[in-house]
Amino acid sequence: MQADDARGMIFRRKDLLGLADLSREEIQAILTTAASFKEISTRSIKKVPTLRGKTVITLFYEPSTRTRTSFEIAAKRLSADTVNLTVAASSAVKGETLIDTAKNLEAMAPDILVIRHASSGAPHLLAARLRSSVVNAGDGLHEHPTQGLLDMLTVWEAKGRLDGLKIAIVGDIAHSRVARSNIHGFRTMGSEVVVAGPQTMLPPYLADLGVRVTFSLSEAVADADVIMMLRLQLERQGQMFFSTLREYSRFFGLNPGHLKLAKPDALVMHPGPLNRGVEIAPEVADGLQSAILTQVTNGVAVRMAVLYLLSGGEVSGAAA
Repeated sequence: MQADDARGMIFRRKDLLGLADLSREEIQAILTTAASFKEISTRSIKKVPTLRGKTVITLFYEPSTRTRTSFEIAAKRLSADTVNLTVAASSAVKGETLIDTAKNLEAMAPDILVIRHASSGAPHLLAARLRSSVVNAGDGLHEHPTQGLLDMLTVWEAKGRLDGLKIAIVGDIAHSRVARSNIHGFRTMGSEVVVAGPQTMLPPYLADLGVRVTFSLSEAVADADVIMMLRLQLERQGQMFFSTLREYSRFFGLNPGHLKLAKPDALVMHPGPLNRGVEIAPEVADGLQSAILTQVTNGVAVRMAVLYLLSGGEVSGAAA
């Protein structure tokens, strides 16, 4: 789909909870809007009055650097009033439930609540009970929709298309909400998705999502247009799914030799934070084919687009 195909669309959803139920047209509308917002971040004064008078609350029950910061920057660049809460600074430490916390926040009349939570489905629970728009900033082992969107924007800008590309996603698939959002998003946009990792880290339902599964890194990256490496999420595993980090790096760490198997212009991506020397070699992470920092840049634009569209904005003329 070309950018012009999304012009004039209105994003009519109240919430953004995942990519599994978004249409191709809705995804393209977000990407088109995000692309138009990128110019704002190059200005000497990086601010537009688009969401003046709107209030955005970010509520993070898990640690975050890129997602939380970029949501805050995105809201502020659109001139929204922004309030940032962490669980350590909230009444959750006193025993208040998630629903009670959210209802108390809504009593202050915010427009959008951005939430990250360790429990899968937490944003959906709130979206069904709150008048405010809810944005999923990552829930348990479910999805991380804005990460998937920024990844698609990064590939779309570099390749000029998403349809027909081979996307290799490698690593800890079982514990990655990023992988799930990217599988749903790239598949919806017409990409071929191949996933690879240790057998213990590949959940059995992957074939039902329309992806090809392999236990070989070399096979996954062969002729790939995009190689997306995933962080080992040791904090979610509860047990070791491989013998040693050295063994994991040997079989599933992306190094220059593996990169040569992909297409010459293949993009290397990673949602961060990086475990250098484990899932990705430093020279690859910092190499000419790396789009890792571009992903971070695009994260601000995508989150600006999501906040804008959920507030009723139209795709056409978004960055006026």
